[in-house]
Amino acid sequence: MTDSNAVSNADTEAPLKERVERWLSREMPIIQMHGGTSAVRAADPETGEVIIELGGGCKGCSVSNITTSNIEAELLTWPEIDEITVRVPDARESLGGPDQAESIMGIDRTEGGRGDWGSSNPGKDHL
Repeated sequence: MTDSNAVSNADTEAPLKERVERWLSREMPIIQMHGGTSAVRAADPETGEVIIELGGGCKGCSVSNITTSNIEAELLTWPEIDEITVRVPDARESLGGPDQAESIMGIDRTEGGRGDWGSSNPGKDHL
C-alpha cells in the first residue's frame, strides 16, 4: 500500500512552480469544481516566494478566504517555501465597478434595473 501524500522522485526533481501547480490540481480540486481557476504566477526556490492567483468562480466567492488560508497553510510546510501570496481578484475588478456603463455583453446595466450596483428598483418591464 502506498501513502497518498508521499512525494515521488519526479515531484522532488521538478521545478518548484511545476510542483506547486501539480499540488493545486491534485489537492485543491474544489477550485475547479466550483468553476475557479488557479495559476502559479511565480515560484522562486532561491527566495522561497510563491505567488498564486485564483480566478474564475473564485472572484467574489464568499469562501475564497478559506481556500486561500488552506493553500497558504499547506505550502508553508514545504521546506523550500518561506512566503506565499494568494491573490483573489475582487468580482468588481473584472466588471469595472459601479461606474462601468456597459456589461460584458454590451447592455446598459442600469436599464430596467438589470445589474445596477445596489439598485432595488427592477423597472416596469421586470416580471
